[in-house]
Amino acid sequence: MTDITLFGRVVITADLEAVTGLHIGGSSAGLEIGGVDKAVIRNPLNSQPYIPGSSLRGKMRSQTEKMLGLAQNNKIAIVTIHTCKKEEEYKKNGGCPVCHVFGVPAEIGYSGPTRLVVRDVALSQKSVDALEKANTDLRYAELKTEVAIDRVTSAATPRSLERVPAGAIFGPAEMVFGIYEKADYARLKVVVQGMQLVEDDYLGGAGSRGSGKVRFNNIKVTARRRDDYSTPKDFRTFDSVQDLANAFGELENWLTDAVPVE
Repeated sequence: MTDITLFGRVVITADLEAVTGLHIGGSSAGLEIGGVDKAVIRNPLNSQPYIPGSSLRGKMRSQTEKMLGLAQNNKIAIVTIHTCKKEEEYKKNGGCPVCHVFGVPAEIGYSGPTRLVVRDVALSQKSVDALEKANTDLRYAELKTEVAIDRVTSAATPRSLERVPAGAIFGPAEMVFGIYEKADYARLKVVVQGMQLVEDDYLGGAGSRGSGKVRFNNIKVTARRRDDYSTPKDFRTFDSVQDLANAFGELENWLTDAVPVE
């Protein structure tokens, strides 16, 4: 049995801005005939749209797998992801960055701590107030109508898509990264690159048709060490992911003192 020691955690918080309309699908159950074909996911207590942590984390993982050219070898429900099938593969060349950071399914015959936790992201109070005053098609959302064209008959079939309007801010988003060994200092870069990859792609559905461009703003990095966990240590705040990426070497050096691996 291998001992697992948590030496501390790095917490990245940020505002997540919808640069274009954002559609992350929810249930359309109970909608009347003629209603929205594709509704956004909402908090049932206040009807406000939110970004599930699983959607943000999954997009970061899938984009990282593509960037690294990793084999899509593990089917989970209707999706296929990369998973190191053997412990030797998991540990090879310093360790698979995707499986160490994002984790492996429980049914795989070896175990290791998942480094990254991503929380659900609520709509900011400022955007809630703005959308309540706006003349939107639906509460906190707009209705985008698209038309599918039959390539043979040219018949048009309209379809409606619910989106959170461009300019809405979700946040603060929170990503928590555990430090279990010295190699995790460098692995934190996978998280930063994942944020950049999401910005350059899209979040949610209909991205190839214009929806889902997002941007991280007001990014703050803090750390907690195990021998003084109740006292967070601040690194600093960044205006953009690119600014954070540019300072990663400095951040990595700072972490060796802020969260020492003994």
